[in-house]
Order: sequence, then C-alpha cells, then structure tokens
Amino acid sequence: MAKSDVQSLAAEELSRREWMGRATITIGGVIGLTLAIPAAAALIPDVDPGRPVWTGLDDTAWKQLQAATDTPVQIDIQMHSKDAYLTAGFPQSVWGIKVKDPEKFMRDRSDLFAADGKDTLPYPVVNIGFALFSPICPHLGCYYEWKPFLNRFACPCHGSQFDHSGARVAGPTTRGLDPLPLRERSGIAQCQWIRYSPTIPNRIVVSYIG
Repeated sequence: MAKSDVQSLAAEELSRREWMGRATITIGGVIGLTLAIPAAAALIPDVDPGRPVWTGLDDTAWKQLQAATDTPVQIDIQMHSKDAYLTAGFPQSVWGIKVKDPEKFMRDRSDLFAADGKDTLPYPVVNIGFALFSPICPHLGCYYEWKPFLNRFACPCHGSQFDHSGARVAGPTTRGLDPLPLRERSGIAQCQWIRYSPTIPNRIVVSYIG
C-alpha cells in the first residue's frame, strides 16, 4: 500500500475517532441536563401559595408595636394555618418599626417605592405609622436579629446586615428586608404573613399563612 494511502486511512480513522468522542460528550451532556432539571425542580417546594390571611395582633403584641420608638421591636404572633415550612399553631414573630419620617423611609427603602412615591407591592408598606418586616432573611431564609451595638439587623448565617429601615447595608443578600401588610380594623391591628422566595432581587410570593 502506498504511503499516501496509509496516511489517508490514518487521517480518516483519526477523524472518525474525534467525531465519536465529540458525539459521546454531546450525548452525555444532554443526558446530564435531562437528569439535572428534575433534580433541581425537586429542591423547590411544590407549594400552592394560597390566599392572604389577616391575623389579629393581641393586646400584648399591639402594645409591643406601639412601644417601638427608635428601636425595632419583635412582635409575637400566633399562626393558625400552615405552609410547607411552618405548622399550624406555631408561634412566630415579626419585626416592627415606628416610621417617624415617611419621606426619609421612602428614600432609605427606594426598593419598595416607585419614583412617584407609590408602593411597588400590592399593599401599603407603611400603615398606621408603622412598618412590619418578615423575620426571615431574604438571602437564604435564616432568622436575623436586631443588634443594638451595631444599630442594625444582622443575620447570623451568612453575615447579611440591614439598617433600621430594613435596607441592605452588607452581606450577600440581594434585597432589603421584606415588609408585611399591616392594617387596623375595629380597633384591632392585623398583619399578614407572606413568605417570599429567597436569593433573588425581586419579591415572589412562596406562600401566605395566618
């Protein structure tokens, strides 16, 4: 066999091997992606968010909220329903602040208001002179605390920090604290518990419970 013929066969064999190698990698990638999508979906709770439920604050909780001056207060509430994370009857708490200067609050929490001053959420962020925050850190769902020596809310899990108004000031979180609806009906203050999806800048409702 001529030398040129040998070289031609060798090149053809090499080309065939390269094609087979690339095809194997491609097929493997497709299979991996096919398996990964259901696995990732399994990590996301399949939860019907339900409908908003108003929970009345008892006298103690209302007095706690009224006591808020320059320091946020932790307000205990009783949950009467459940979602994929909390069970019925589970004691819970929210954080409340007194909003003395609404215009300053709007500047500090520009993520919650449009340029014309209107709320970007489907409920007033500030009502009856107060704002309530979910106790869940919007980063990965841990519970944060108010640290007086820092004059900030701080999450012990990954170091996210928020100022008095709930605005993000440090850490990996992509947004400020999530406000909760608050209203007064027949002399009784009521709030809604809303769980928002963590890690993302936008607020997407995961569930309502009350």
